[in-house]
Amino acid sequence: MSDWFTIEKIDNNTYAISEYGHWEKMHSYLLIGKTYALLIDTGLGISNIKKEVDLLTDLPVKVVTTHVHWDHIGGHSLFSDISVHIDDAEWLKSGIPISINMIKNNVIKEPFGKIPPKEFDINKYNVYTGNPTKLLVDNDIIDIGSRKIKVLHTPGHSPGHICLLDEDRGYLYTGDLIYFGTLYAFYPSTNPLQFKQSVDRISHLSNIQKILPAHNDLNIPINTIEKVKDAFEYIDKNNLLFHGGGIFEFENFNIQI
Repeated sequence: MSDWFTIEKIDNNTYAISEYGHWEKMHSYLLIGKTYALLIDTGLGISNIKKEVDLLTDLPVKVVTTHVHWDHIGGHSLFSDISVHIDDAEWLKSGIPISINMIKNNVIKEPFGKIPPKEFDINKYNVYTGNPTKLLVDNDIIDIGSRKIKVLHTPGHSPGHICLLDEDRGYLYTGDLIYFGTLYAFYPSTNPLQFKQSVDRISHLSNIQKILPAHNDLNIPINTIEKVKDAFEYIDKNNLLFHGGGIFEFENFNIQI
């Protein structure tokens, strides 16, 4: 087991694999079914996430990508079965539209809160590119054996951003759509209006028992979705829902447009 990762048990067949030593405080999630395990995102690529997964399950692992940003695909090269929404697929194949130097600067822009593994070298840091095994579309079902995960296309933060719904448990994996911290919709590749529409969409889901975000605090209340929805409505009503609209501060989260 690496000192870099923190493993937190959500239930007997669900784990958060977290990287609290980095300013992004990134969470990947391992869902164990009867025939497969599903790994939601592969983290920052600072340490070997596959070694952690192998300690938790012997099942073949499917990776599903909430979206193709560097901090969510860092360990993709360690796995052979990778799914991504069709609208982010080109970034996975050809690369994210941001320079490697800018990404490297982001990786180390704040001091690490934990000592990274000795094999980590920012000069050798690369961002995964490759052909996905499967292209996902809205409402696809990922069946891992006695556990079905529904794909919800929630664009805005990226064109192919998805949330994942474990309907039987009421778990909603929100990627970068909902979390405590700053929600980003200011990059050229983001779409503030779509971001708002995606939050509206998930606010209508019923029987959500737990939100499992991609960053920062792991335990956030269900009503955070409604609060983010209200925040976007406030921004929209003030005619500021466009790139350059500003940074808006709310309780527990900010929105940067």
